[in-house]
Amino acid sequence: MTTIARPAPATRIAPTPFDLAEIERVRVNRSAVERRAASLPGRRTVKNEWQAAWLLRAITCLDLTTLAGDDTPGTVRRLCAKARQPVRHDLLAALGVGGLGIRVAAVCVYPNLVPIAVEALAGSAVSVAAVAAGFPAGQTSLRTKVDEVLDAVAHGAGEIDIVISRAHVLTGKWRALYDEVCELKQAAGDARLKVILAAGELGTLTNVARASVTVLQAGADFLKTSTGKEQVNATLPIGLVMVRAIREHFERTGQRVGFKAAGGIRTAKAALDWLILMKEELGDAWLTAERFRIGASGLLSDIERQLSHSVTGRYSAAHSHPMV
Repeated sequence: MTTIARPAPATRIAPTPFDLAEIERVRVNRSAVERRAASLPGRRTVKNEWQAAWLLRAITCLDLTTLAGDDTPGTVRRLCAKARQPVRHDLLAALGVGGLGIRVAAVCVYPNLVPIAVEALAGSAVSVAAVAAGFPAGQTSLRTKVDEVLDAVAHGAGEIDIVISRAHVLTGKWRALYDEVCELKQAAGDARLKVILAAGELGTLTNVARASVTVLQAGADFLKTSTGKEQVNATLPIGLVMVRAIREHFERTGQRVGFKAAGGIRTAKAALDWLILMKEELGDAWLTAERFRIGASGLLSDIERQLSHSVTGRYSAAHSHPMV
């Protein structure tokens, strides 16, 4: 079994100067992107113990998320307990990885629940992430967005998932988008800034690419596909466009910006598809929690069920792997 990498300390990504010409040069061939994305799931066959290893890697890149209107402190504490011990002890022992300290990367909650998560995760290697900046619609003033980020950081969030103003993209106001992200980056301080494009609401893949380039110029530590609240969330074509923007940014600047897929990722098979995308397009350097995340709530249950199958040869009932 392969060794599972743990999250490393955050690497500070610095903003680069705004370059409108670079943004406006971007064009996306939708047909080519869709063909490439459709080919990815079949490019690698991951079976038996290798599948288990890849799924364990996926667990270490998970942001366990609860962003419901009825979230309570009890809900968050139970999710944090699952984050500390995401897979049953007996399954880890049977897989030969009981001593690796398998944990998820982070728990993601609303800002008002950050103190609960910080307390519940104290002493663990699991980060606390907070959504902010008018999540999920982004339809609040910049001052309010900044205050929300400052509040989440003050209460102990080590990662901030902000959502952009889609109107800036849809009206071509790239400088306004750049300035907004720069200001929120400053407010986040040393916390990782994960910038949500809400790509399913941006109209075209060219808009997704241009928004990605703009946000990368502004110093995002991660690009994130979706809030999980849109009708279209994380899809492989959207992810492909975003990770290629990350790759080109790395080639220009040497900065390794992370990527987070979020929204609608519910099966172990889907998690493997995203890992394959990262390996094919960005390489092994992006296959750790430092630079890759999957934002999900129910995904972990299916991964644990698949790991159980690797051990026993049969599928267990879903209720054998509860989330909380």
